Amino acid sequence: MNKLNHFYEPHLAVREISVLPGGEWIPRVSGWSMIQVEDGTGYWLQAPTSIELEVGTVLVVAGNGLGRIRASQLNGLALRCFNVMPSRLTGLITLGEQDFLRRAASKQESASRVFSAHSPMALKMTELCADRSLGGILLRLKLLQLFVEAFAVQWEQTVPGRLNADARERLQLFLKENPPDALLEISFKELAEMTHCTSRHLSRIFYDLVGMSFRDKRAEIRLARARDLLATSKSKVVEVALESGYKSLSLFNLMFTRRFGTSPGRWRQKHGINGVNGNQRGGKRDNLSNLKFVESSKQSFYSLG
Repeated sequence: MNKLNHFYEPHLAVREISVLPGGEWIPRVSGWSMIQVEDGTGYWLQAPTSIELEVGTVLVVAGNGLGRIRASQLNGLALRCFNVMPSRLTGLITLGEQDFLRRAASKQESASRVFSAHSPMALKMTELCADRSLGGILLRLKLLQLFVEAFAVQWEQTVPGRLNADARERLQLFLKENPPDALLEISFKELAEMTHCTSRHLSRIFYDLVGMSFRDKRAEIRLARARDLLATSKSKVVEVALESGYKSLSLFNLMFTRRFGTSPGRWRQKHGINGVNGNQRGGKRDNLSNLKFVESSKQSFYSLG
């Protein structure tokens, strides 16, 4: 399994970022960032290109740290952005779609996209962030839809053929057409029967396509669901354990602590809706990127994911 992030990244939550004159900001998340220039001038730098950014310009970039935004020497930059972590969209996107986004992030030509200030994408983001009547789940769905539209053409080109499929293609098709949660509703034996192959062969092709065993993937999905429930709901820990598929609270506590290095209760105290925001490491602010979460009481269109 992947190592735990040093802090809990905001997901589908609009935030403001200030970059001082001549300063730089590097988007670093485990997924993607959708960024719009709200005020000022600057540049998107990703070797070997340099693109001037004007007010309204939208960037969709993978959070791999390969590119950076630099403010002009005379003016700073005011940005608004939100992050999309495909691994935290269990139940909404399939494993195949997650794989598509991972592959897109690994290729230089698709890891960043720039939409001009007058493009439909930029106009939609401006309108969405200006609509103060939106909040909560409706805002998150609108943000996700905006992000998906940035990849609409490429997504349509990844639909696999259905004829003459072997076991590998049948498994790949199942992963593409079903959300990750589906793996919690089916046994390994049933999946082997569905793909018409032996358990040993299924083990090999599953690991090859997903990067981990069937058992480990199910555990990852359960713990990801639990982590999000702890962060976004007020359900008791035992209720979160049951909702995540654990019949034993002690087993849930053991698995959660082993995966994230802390107990579910302590994790919620730090990252839950009533906890302390964990985006500042060591309590220090980044001088170049002053992240400011806007309180919902002031601007209701900002929402924690």
